[in-house]
Amino acid sequence: MTDSFNEWTNEEQLTDHLNDERIVASTSIEDDEQLTLRPQYLNEYIGQTSLKEALTVYITAAKQRKEALDHALFYGPPGLGKTTLAFVIGNELGVNVRTTSGPAIEKTGDLIAILSELQAGDILFVDEIHRLPRQVEEVLYSAMEDFYVDIVAGTGASAQSIHYPLPPFTLIGATTRAGHLSAPLRDRFGIIERMNYYTHEELQIIVKRSATVFNSLIDDQAALEIAIRSRGTPRIANRLMKRIRDFSQVAKEDMISLQLARQSLRLLGVDQAGLDEVDRRMLLAMIEFYQGGPVGLRTLAANISEEQETIEDMYEPYLLQQGFIRRTPRGRVVTDKAYSHLNIKRN
Repeated sequence: MTDSFNEWTNEEQLTDHLNDERIVASTSIEDDEQLTLRPQYLNEYIGQTSLKEALTVYITAAKQRKEALDHALFYGPPGLGKTTLAFVIGNELGVNVRTTSGPAIEKTGDLIAILSELQAGDILFVDEIHRLPRQVEEVLYSAMEDFYVDIVAGTGASAQSIHYPLPPFTLIGATTRAGHLSAPLRDRFGIIERMNYYTHEELQIIVKRSATVFNSLIDDQAALEIAIRSRGTPRIANRLMKRIRDFSQVAKEDMISLQLARQSLRLLGVDQAGLDEVDRRMLLAMIEFYQGGPVGLRTLAANISEEQETIEDMYEPYLLQQGFIRRTPRGRVVTDKAYSHLNIKRN
């Protein structure tokens, strides 16, 4: 490790240069470079093996019948590749993919304008579909089932209902909160699949592929180290790889080694379990102020100055999955594993 690397990566400079966003956040990065990291076809898509096998059958059958693929709903924590999978399906089918999100469709007219632009077999991908306004959702029912929408033109006594047919299309919905979908909407999806966290081995493959895209060299141990600290999430793995590439460039290192990866991750505040400052602050608040819990979600959100929905969607799933906290009828409780990880003795 060079002296210039150590000088450049002091805490103040790191904060200014890199910490403009949570380094292990699963929010989407939609720049050109991120798009190049996306696999294009199912045989390039790493992980989600059982889901890929099922989709291969569904896609093959739809192509043989020359029909639109059945509507699909993918749910699970953010950053697992739901958007990527929609584009992969589009490529496999040879059709166009139109993307939008639940919050972006504010009125029924917005939805009808999008639907009217679809060609036969096209895919409409709706991210955060659980956030669709109810009146918009109701228009989707007939569009999904019978491929038509009824448009009301005019007002009062002169109002007329216009029957507008649609070409057969596929709606792919993505959500981190499947339980927030209404039963009528959920029941109209023929394919409903949960996306799971990735294994360390799968993420190691993704990190090495991303390094190739970035024109960087990385040894197997360094790639595995990044994978272990990526919270089972490809988006986070790619984000960490991108930042460690910066450290490697500044340090004038030809190869990202295990030593460089560990040093970079330490400076980024990502520990051996993939926890960052926000995760640790959440656990410490529960331990220091509430003796480890139980703590209500609203109370916890106020203590760490985060929204309740942010805690539920971004922080809590991984902490639960890794066994650092558990839910009880009375609130969240810190486990012995968290005390041990933070090197704190339980009273």
